[in-house]
Amino acid sequence: MQIKKGFYTPVLVNVGFGNVVASAKVVAIATPGSSPMKRLREETREMGKLIDATSGRRTRSIIITDSGHVILSALQAETITQRFTEGGGTEEGEEE
Repeated sequence: MQIKKGFYTPVLVNVGFGNVVASAKVVAIATPGSSPMKRLREETREMGKLIDATSGRRTRSIIITDSGHVILSALQAETITQRFTEGGGTEEGEEE
């Protein structure tokens, strides 16, 4: 497959349980414990821009995108950050 000039292949990063995010769209990765993050979660839920990718597990990180969407993940913020810097998904045999 030939890539045309001006186009790029998005780098998708696994944020847990088979859910992926385009790395170019991510603005921040935060931990959910602080009051501002709890407020952000509630505000985006009311606006319809909250994406829950936890599969029923406890939220351990909040991913904020450039479109204003907020993604909840059951993976630690450090784990997701490491995946972003490595440019990809899970290691084989890694548990989520």
